[in-house]
Amino acid sequence: MGTGQTVAVFGAYGHTGRFVVTELRSRGFVPLLLGRDEDRLRELAAAHPATAYRVASADDAASLDRGLTGAAAVVNAAGPFAATAGPVIEAALRAGIAYVDVAAEIEANVDTFTHYADRARAAGVAVVPAMAFFGGLGDLLVTAAMGDWTAADEAHVAYGLSSWHPTAGTRVSGTVSHRRRDGRRVRHTGGRLEYYAADGDLPTVEWDFPAPTGRRTVLAGFTMADVVTVPSHLSIPEVRTYMTADAARDLAAPETPAPAAVDERGRSAQTFTVDVVVRSGDTRRRVVATGRDIYAVSAPLAVEAVERLLDGRTAATGVASAGQIFDAPDFLRALSTHLDIARHDDSRVPRPA
Repeated sequence: MGTGQTVAVFGAYGHTGRFVVTELRSRGFVPLLLGRDEDRLRELAAAHPATAYRVASADDAASLDRGLTGAAAVVNAAGPFAATAGPVIEAALRAGIAYVDVAAEIEANVDTFTHYADRARAAGVAVVPAMAFFGGLGDLLVTAAMGDWTAADEAHVAYGLSSWHPTAGTRVSGTVSHRRRDGRRVRHTGGRLEYYAADGDLPTVEWDFPAPTGRRTVLAGFTMADVVTVPSHLSIPEVRTYMTADAARDLAAPETPAPAAVDERGRSAQTFTVDVVVRSGDTRRRVVATGRDIYAVSAPLAVEAVERLLDGRTAATGVASAGQIFDAPDFLRALSTHLDIARHDDSRVPRPA
């Protein structure tokens, strides 16, 4: 648990940022609220007595430096990360403190690995991108499923979301990513990211999720940040991700409302199953995670990462994904109040198309 250490949260008043602030307080950390809107910062600080805030903007390096003064780590919860990740990482490197973000944007995560690996390693600063539901959780599950394997032929990550009510930040980040791809699609095949021209709708396949989710139609080629995090440290040439078709339709529809809180923790009614299958030759291994609210669960993922970075439970330096820098099985066990994890034997593993 945190020992009164100060952790800055950039984008603290955003939907996910608020969950991060609450999670930090519950673990004994002192959150420091950062963002560009002083009124929203003041309102959030009033809801958390004895919590300080500082105005900071991604396009003002001096404000970020002032914002991070006295912090032991920073969590970046402000998208689009194509605009915020670089400046906040730069500020973390200047301050010499650990950086974690919750970026689901594929290109922003590629940028982090590409531009900061050498500098973060040289500075002795840990930078962990995509430490959230998309990218981080899938990477932890794939790493746990690999076990003693040093390589595999394929990894499949199927997302069984009961629904998807996107936040405003999710919509903006998706627009930025689409623009950066110039309308193309992306996949990880042959050991590398490949951009290709969109040609009609994504294909659908039937995926047999464990009960209670069951058999669902999923979109094959619905590519998420796992195609960056998993291959960053695991020798798996084919990494494929899938999304339940109903959830993808929710995301695409402009009239779908933002998530609404239905419990005392502020979580929505959304449930999820993340079904991971890795294959080496004729052998398959499967690990499944189930839980509630993809935005809310990103907070314990990010804060558990901060806690481990600050107490030294790490296995790498510089820029590293969750599965590389942390002990994946132990990390997942630590989140048992937020996630149910199950490993299945080979006879119960689906054979993805």
